[in-house]
Amino acid sequence: MQPVLNVEDVKAVENGLSKEGVSVSELMRRAGGAVADEVMRLEDIRKVAILVGFGNNGGDGWVAAAQLFQHGYDVTVVSPIEPDEIKSDIARLVAQHTRDAEVPIVVGPPREDLEQLLEDSDLIVDAMLGTGFHGEPKAPFDIWINTVNASEAPVIAVDVPSGLSAQTGHAPGECIIADETLTMLCLKPGLISDMGRDVTGGIVVAPLAEQTERVVLESDPVAWRVESQDYADVLQPTINNMDKYSRGSVLVVAGSSRFPGAALMAAKAAARAGAGYVTLAVPVTIAPLLQQQVPEIPVVGMAADQGGTFAKQAIPAILKLAERNSSTLVGPGMRVTAGTISVVSALLNAEVPLVVDADGLNCLSRLTNNALDQFPEVTRRDKPLVLTPHRRELGRLVGLQDTPPDSLTACLEAARRIVWSDGGSEICVVAKGSATACVGVEAALLPEPGTSVLSTAGSGDVLSGIISALLAKDPEDKEELSLLCSLGCEIHALAGSRAAKRYGSHGAMATDIISEIGLASDSLEQHVEELLSSDDTKE
Repeated sequence: MQPVLNVEDVKAVENGLSKEGVSVSELMRRAGGAVADEVMRLEDIRKVAILVGFGNNGGDGWVAAAQLFQHGYDVTVVSPIEPDEIKSDIARLVAQHTRDAEVPIVVGPPREDLEQLLEDSDLIVDAMLGTGFHGEPKAPFDIWINTVNASEAPVIAVDVPSGLSAQTGHAPGECIIADETLTMLCLKPGLISDMGRDVTGGIVVAPLAEQTERVVLESDPVAWRVESQDYADVLQPTINNMDKYSRGSVLVVAGSSRFPGAALMAAKAAARAGAGYVTLAVPVTIAPLLQQQVPEIPVVGMAADQGGTFAKQAIPAILKLAERNSSTLVGPGMRVTAGTISVVSALLNAEVPLVVDADGLNCLSRLTNNALDQFPEVTRRDKPLVLTPHRRELGRLVGLQDTPPDSLTACLEAARRIVWSDGGSEICVVAKGSATACVGVEAALLPEPGTSVLSTAGSGDVLSGIISALLAKDPEDKEELSLLCSLGCEIHALAGSRAAKRYGSHGAMATDIISEIGLASDSLEQHVEELLSSDDTKE
């Protein structure tokens, strides 16, 4: 797993390395050297334009320029001010050194001159605005960013694409669109979420010091980026000595007269994700309709009210079914009524592994008056509990319905309010978004995110079905709950990518994602086996 640190904690890492004998100036020298090495790794690159800013990020660019020049590259540094005018002591010194080495420098060029310089360059290095930046870039950087993006030369961003917040992943103004981002010491949340996913290109982490890994771990990472081989402990290879019950059974409690499709998609996703037996409990008013759609899945009609949603009278029958199954999913398409709130409450009090999604979450918000974190007794239980809110649902759960979380870090903070109030290892909040976080008490895991094809109606119902099926295979393993949920997210993402290839990124629907779940799961399992086999060979 790769640690992810908040920007303010990266400063603590730098201070920690300084105590270890790696000074800030030495870190800048190594960072600039890492940039130069990355450029020299590329083929057919001789002419390089390096755009620098006022601070330490610009200092990295000055160091890289001097080293590339020394290796015979045709380098030009573009700076807003003369080296002697830079206020940062360390950045000023390296800039003066680069100037004294006779590296060509262009100060405050007119846009036309900059356009010509970039047009003649094989590569652009963006070292303008670093991880401390927030807000909108001001002149001349807004103009420079726009000019860089209009050029055809590839771009390497130093630490973070200029204009992007390394903390939030937001870019309210102009922002560099990089082909690669070489980030220093560790990953930052803004690089892998929201707009960061569209502008960073490939991300390479430069540790800069042998002590970095230890110091980063001591700085308490805000999250961990999961790598494929990390799933080895929760992947369950298929064996022939199995039956439909040993593969796990799932009960899906979902649907209403208005939204029958949500229940169907969740149940089919659970079946495609490997559950040996799936039962679908729906309001009796829609049972005949769904019975015709899925011959492999028993559909049980439950007591319903006049609006076509679950009535309170359905609770005894639902609980009886839940006790017979390995896991239960409640929520997709069930709407929020007195009856559905009672159903969700009853299942929370039942001793069954439970996944709560969609309207199940909205019922939970209503049940706790939008303050779930203040009612830990509602979620505290002995069996695993998984909540799968998107950002608006997460906001409603913790009283932020008017200002829902708008970044990965905000989602992490809101989700932690829930899991920390609960305090047990049996809960995981899957905070869905452009970068999804699976948040447990011990750690927050970040699975590989999917493409925009997942941003379609019903996609969340599919994910909850996948997670329910995985939970059903090993419902008692609470220690690996967050990792299990992360695995479900990766299968979902991979299935979405496969569906996009088949139907197009604009044309794929949630039902298309369902069709790819089985192959996506097999593909991920095979990939993990190959990685582990490769590691064994190296040893």
